Amino acid sequence: MISFDVCQCGAPLQRSERPTPKPAGSEVLLKVKAAGVCHSDLHIWDGFYEMGAGKRMNLLDRGIKLPLTMGHEIVGQVAAVGPDVKGVKVGDVRLVFPWIGCGTCNVCKAGEEQLCGKPKFLGVFANGGYGDHVIVPHERYLLDIHGLLPENAAPLACSGVTTYGALKKLGAALQRELLVIIGAGGLGFMCLSLAQAMGSLGAIVVDIDPAKREAALKAGAMAAVDGKAEDAVKQIVKLTNGGAWNAIDLVGSSQTVKLGSDILTKGGRLIVVGLFGGDITLSTPVFPLRAITIQGSYVGSLRELKELLELIRQKGAPALPVATRPLTSAGSALEDLRAGNVIGRLVLTP
Repeated sequence: MISFDVCQCGAPLQRSERPTPKPAGSEVLLKVKAAGVCHSDLHIWDGFYEMGAGKRMNLLDRGIKLPLTMGHEIVGQVAAVGPDVKGVKVGDVRLVFPWIGCGTCNVCKAGEEQLCGKPKFLGVFANGGYGDHVIVPHERYLLDIHGLLPENAAPLACSGVTTYGALKKLGAALQRELLVIIGAGGLGFMCLSLAQAMGSLGAIVVDIDPAKREAALKAGAMAAVDGKAEDAVKQIVKLTNGGAWNAIDLVGSSQTVKLGSDILTKGGRLIVVGLFGGDITLSTPVFPLRAITIQGSYVGSLRELKELLELIRQKGAPALPVATRPLTSAGSALEDLRAGNVIGRLVLTP
């Protein structure tokens, strides 16, 4: 099999060729048909997260081992199955749930494998989809895509379930109060589309890129605000009739989290999803006096991905701009994503 691997953090991806693995036990071998390119891949490629105040979290210290085949948004066709596999057969096309845990801890038993303390995430702690084949440890992580094109289904495994999980945390307020979406990248467009499918009252999108703001308006946002504008907070407070009840930060920088907290009304909730990095300082009396909630949200569960696929089956596929590139251009695709030259999602197709 052929893959494009991180062999040294920060260095160009390396083309690797090795024997195609044979599935054993409950394993399933997929021939990759589509693999999404995600901002998280940039952090893995760089080898760190920015923690603010000059501090970094080194990903190799978290258990990531090199060489690594990245790619956690995967759709593939079953090429071979282990002897214990009963639920899928050769030729089936499936979306992969990549957020695999140890399977034995209380978190995994509760169905929240994405929060496991000993993760085995595909494309992060195990080889993923930036190759022509991938091994999935069990058939339960394979989901029917209900006729979606592989390149449209692949982003659901991260971009989709991540924004769906964040939107669910807003509860009934999503239907009765306006939503503020900070960041109009691939996650932002997915969030906007899914919010509409989930009955959102309407969404205001915040981004510093005028092209992305324009694209968000065309995609159905009721307003688009320049996050760098001096009066950005005032604009959003006015648009939300006194402050936001619902805000989702898909960037996660010092500036965006500060903006997200500043726009909240009393009782408002900010869900922080993005991993750009940084830190913030907030006065502690703000929390009880304004009764605000600042909550993190990390991808989503297998249950939530199944719910998302059912929502899409009923409401239709998200209106997410998707562009495809050949697997051989994985490195340049990552560079374009880093430079902010991507509207929507890039998907590699071997």
